[in-house]
Amino acid sequence: MIMRMSTLAVTVLTVAACKPAQDTEPQTRAADAPEPISIVRADADIDLPVPEAVLEPLELTVPFADGGDALSGDAREVLDRLISSEELAAGGVITLRGHTDAAGSDTANLRASQGRADAVADWLMEKGVAQSRIRTIAFGEQNPVKPNALPNGEPDEAARAANRRVEVMVSIPEDATAQSSDQGAPTSLVEQVASGES
Repeated sequence: MIMRMSTLAVTVLTVAACKPAQDTEPQTRAADAPEPISIVRADADIDLPVPEAVLEPLELTVPFADGGDALSGDAREVLDRLISSEELAAGGVITLRGHTDAAGSDTANLRASQGRADAVADWLMEKGVAQSRIRTIAFGEQNPVKPNALPNGEPDEAARAANRRVEVMVSIPEDATAQSSDQGAPTSLVEQVASGES
């Protein structure tokens, strides 16, 4: 029993000795003490450049809600955004996928979807886009974004209008991505030292 109590006492004293003493007064620097000196050189502060954003492929939908292949005001607004985009200026392939609703025969719908894709292609070429960059695909009615009919089987006119569209995808050429990253300044201190900019 005495042995256990002495072991316990030794343990308590050991733990108490390990606990750091708490200062009751905040530490202050003497008035004549020198300012602390940083070990980091002032001229070592280097602002590393922020890498430029990499362009991603652009996807837009040109609506043909009224049917036919005439470009509406809404369609022209989308195309105006496309023509002024950085992605289009990068010079990649432009894929135009034409779509229709489910009304009409398969043959008529393929023809209508091709007409819509061609209408967008013609507009782009009028704006100076090279024909060699443009690729058109006619899907007809096979890829609707919404069901063409209501649950009771009646036509859903709003959904059919949404299905009449041309999906535009502008690819970014690999060399454009490489050029945009090559044109930036070195992105690490090691690159700056290697290039003699440090």
